[in-house]
Amino acid sequence: MFVMLQVPWLQSCANLVQIGAPLPLLGCLGQYFEVLGSMEVLAGQYGKEIIEFPILKLNGRTMEIESTFHMYVQPVVHPQLTPFCTELTGIIQAMVDGQPSLQQVLERVDEWMAKEGLLDPNVKSIFVTCGDWDLKVMLPGQCQYLGLPVADYFKQWINLKKAYSFAMGCWPKNGLLDMNKGLSLQHIGRPHSGIDDCKNIANIMKTLAYRGFIFKQTSKPF
Repeated sequence: MFVMLQVPWLQSCANLVQIGAPLPLLGCLGQYFEVLGSMEVLAGQYGKEIIEFPILKLNGRTMEIESTFHMYVQPVVHPQLTPFCTELTGIIQAMVDGQPSLQQVLERVDEWMAKEGLLDPNVKSIFVTCGDWDLKVMLPGQCQYLGLPVADYFKQWINLKKAYSFAMGCWPKNGLLDMNKGLSLQHIGRPHSGIDDCKNIANIMKTLAYRGFIFKQTSKPF
């Protein structure tokens, strides 16, 4: 899930979950979930810029993390973080200075996806986000502004908030905090940390899957 908007930071995260037989009640559209944690965003006159991009790959049989992609991103339009951004996300200027641009990070995401076998045409996968905003608005918006293409694998996803509401019968108004509370789970790490959001999403998915919930795509085709 990517979490960003009207704040001077941006994070993005993804968890990839392989689906398999040891969890007979677990189901989804393919072999992997790509769960995106929060994209922290840097807000400015242009709008917003991604400054953190984390991804977790989860095995669907064990629901354990198999691989991690995590990079900070150098903002180019507004290179200086604000005190509010740092207070909210814990990301300081030194963590983004000298880091790759968004274009370079997206290229490395693609390399990582290929290395993990996620671009194999025989492997089906889908991203999971905590909300629609990350992949519907933020990422395509910044890519359009910078003249960058958006990979096809970013164009379909499962909104975990919707999945949770289908499973539990109530809408998680406060996102991950409400979902963890509703499932009696302890929140992992710091709110508004992209990599920690990934871990929380993975934990929530694991709990719902063990309860027999079947995950399905919630986004509409582009």
